[in-house]
Amino acid sequence: MAGTSRSEGRTGLLNGFAAYGMWGLVPLFWPLLKPAGATEILAHRMVWSLAFVAAALLFVRRWAWAGELLRQPRRLALVVVAAAVITVNWGVYIWAVNSGHVVEASLGYFINPLVTIAMGVLLLKERLRPVQWTAVGVGFAAVLVLTVGFGRPPWISLCLAFSFATYGLVKKKVNLGGVESLAAETAVQFLPALGYLLWLSAHGDATFTTEGPGHAALLASTGIVTALPLVCFGAAAIRVPLSTLGLLQYLAPVFQFLLGVLYFGEAMPPERWAGFALVWLALVLLTGDALRTSRRASRTLAAELARIRAEEVASATSGAPRVPAPAPEAAAPAVSAAAPPPEAKAPPLAKP
Repeated sequence: MAGTSRSEGRTGLLNGFAAYGMWGLVPLFWPLLKPAGATEILAHRMVWSLAFVAAALLFVRRWAWAGELLRQPRRLALVVVAAAVITVNWGVYIWAVNSGHVVEASLGYFINPLVTIAMGVLLLKERLRPVQWTAVGVGFAAVLVLTVGFGRPPWISLCLAFSFATYGLVKKKVNLGGVESLAAETAVQFLPALGYLLWLSAHGDATFTTEGPGHAALLASTGIVTALPLVCFGAAAIRVPLSTLGLLQYLAPVFQFLLGVLYFGEAMPPERWAGFALVWLALVLLTGDALRTSRRASRTLAAELARIRAEEVASATSGAPRVPAPAPEAAAPAVSAAAPPPEAKAPPLAKP
């Protein structure tokens, strides 16, 4: 049993590294699709992603969720919102990479956890711990420093961070698996994307049929490039702890940053280094606080389970039934009425 658990853990880690590694190295792929513009690439990504995930779902015969989704207008509306938001995210990212802004694009995914936390406070009225407030403040200072470094607000980074954080918030409410969610979203995107590609072709501006079979194959492979990391992520998410996934998520922007600086040769003046250093400091604070909170919760749960087991053993040994503890209302009504519920004391961690 322990060997199986370790094997599952290793499989989960490998899938996690594969997912975030592919997301981190994807800036190497988009330039291969030139001379296609960012909008044409985006449209092909939508069309071929649906083709790929539809084939995968047909293969595993997993379509029951689609009927349930169609019978729930509210969830269906949220899928449309998610599709619209991820369209903005994909389009901005492809344009940024092919226009020489890989470093700024990587910043968007570095600050995404901070934006997610800020949205949790503003929209979900979550309460932050002091370290989380400090991390958000340091992140805000980093944006100000980077505004000076770039000579303008880092709008590419902010657009990517806010769009992806919004996408995560909406997906949480939809509650679909990764592949199923991608299928639903690309189904929404499919007709507009296909219409745009047909319009391009009618005006003689499409590159799919004019740049050779290799170029056409690369455009078609955008479906695999989009869906395969999601499949790996799904395999990792069910096998490794959330805290481990939270650490692995930083692999993608780290790889993107390194590619931007070392491979694409983008400039990094001192002000940008200072801004990135502040962002990394904020992430260290955030991650350290999350790990401490997770360990504390695990120890509390383990102690509570040990106490319950000890009471059960003692009850079985004595032969007398275990007397339950008095209800909080009966034991201390004044304290119970005044104290906030446990959920208010320990708000859930925001996930990027």
